[in-house]
Amino acid sequence: MIPVLKLPFWLGGPEFEKLRKAALKWWALMASWAMLPANMQDPEKCTEGFLKLIAWQRDIKRFDTEPLELFRLRVKYARINAVDSGSVAGFIRIFQRLGVGYVEIEERIPGQDWDIVSIRLSDGQLAKNQKLLETLIQHYGRTCRRYDWQVITPISVYVRAEDFNHDTLTIYAKIPPLAVSVRGNGFDNDTLTVEAHL
Repeated sequence: MIPVLKLPFWLGGPEFEKLRKAALKWWALMASWAMLPANMQDPEKCTEGFLKLIAWQRDIKRFDTEPLELFRLRVKYARINAVDSGSVAGFIRIFQRLGVGYVEIEERIPGQDWDIVSIRLSDGQLAKNQKLLETLIQHYGRTCRRYDWQVITPISVYVRAEDFNHDTLTIYAKIPPLAVSVRGNGFDNDTLTVEAHL
């Protein structure tokens, strides 16, 4: 927008002030029209019609019951998600970008077929994002891989540390010859050995 429009000093008065304001409004409108194509390239701000065009260009299809905000995120991160889909760390980043949250992914698990990829997430994440997760696996998943969903349940564990002292007392008996000897000056909660010879 043009911040200040100064008219020559001989053009003054209220009628010319109206002309100045009208010119400012007109050029602001022209600037917004000129910026329209640039503004429509942002998936978070464009209209839904332009969003569908950008999604088609980036090979993103909207699934049934997908919220518009999530669809905008998927379109926005389509390029970087395509790059990240080739690694375990990248796949985890895809889930985090789209709001799924913390997941664990493990592949080539000992004792299982080599092509199984295990995805661990909480029960709430799986229930809330089931269709999104299926779409992500179908779109970004690697070919010749089977994906196994595992539910993890986080629990809180509290461990209390205490200080305690331990005194020892050892008593043992021997059977042959019959004689009793006691060493020590009594029980003082330290160490005392009593031997009994029978």
